[in-house]
Amino acid sequence: MRFLGIDFGWQGHPSGVASLGWDGRALTTRALDRLQTAGEVLEWIAREAGRHGAMIAVDAPTIIVNPTGRRPAEAEAQRKFARYHAGCHPANLGRPFAAHTVAFGRSLEAMGFVHACRIEPRRAGRYQIEVHPHAAAVRLFELDRIVKYKKGTVAQRAAELERFRGLLLQFLPRLRPAVAGLALPAATPPLKDSEDRFDALLAAYTGAHWWYWGTARNDVLGDGETGYIVVPLAASSGVQESPPYTDCSRLPVNTWDGAPCATTSPSRRMTSESA
Repeated sequence: MRFLGIDFGWQGHPSGVASLGWDGRALTTRALDRLQTAGEVLEWIAREAGRHGAMIAVDAPTIIVNPTGRRPAEAEAQRKFARYHAGCHPANLGRPFAAHTVAFGRSLEAMGFVHACRIEPRRAGRYQIEVHPHAAAVRLFELDRIVKYKKGTVAQRAAELERFRGLLLQFLPRLRPAVAGLALPAATPPLKDSEDRFDALLAAYTGAHWWYWGTARNDVLGDGETGYIVVPLAASSGVQESPPYTDCSRLPVNTWDGAPCATTSPSRRMTSESA
């Protein structure tokens, strides 16, 4: 499996992209970049995923059906994460970004990446989910507040971005699944470049964490009809053992009985080590 994180430019701005690979024991970093257009991101996904199983974790609302207000997922995120300063921007069909982000999700569906608001852990397939890096950081790094690298003076943002980089380097190699041999370049101006890349890396890791653990160690805010956000649980909050191992070579990909947001698309078979 490969895990691709997309810090998506909501209104046509550049996007951070990251790719992690799974060898059956650990994750490794395959790519960390920044691309200018949604078309370039889709081309990168096609190349990076190839014929492998892949999870695309997007930091953007790719399912929006409400004409006004906010989605249930954002209301739930506000209840759970406002005290950490990690609430979500409201998404509705009247917002300027809505057509852009929804079209991106539909493009992923056309490429065979089904929405996976429910998943069987470690089953190979081609999936997409929505994620929220600020909320993921609060949970995975057990923070009292988000790391505030998006606001403030250049010096303040640089210091917070370096702190965020340090947390990624400290925690991702120690969590399960672990990212082996993680190395990240120091943030340099323009800081937005590094910010987008680091957010994409955490998005990719969130996708891997969802695939590895499923609901045993993750929350799903919202649902597959109105939009959903996958957020990891803190490492100290749940079980520590591995989930039951699934021999993916014996299972069709992209199948989940009863899930409202995953379709059945039996095709070639993959193993979790080589997929």
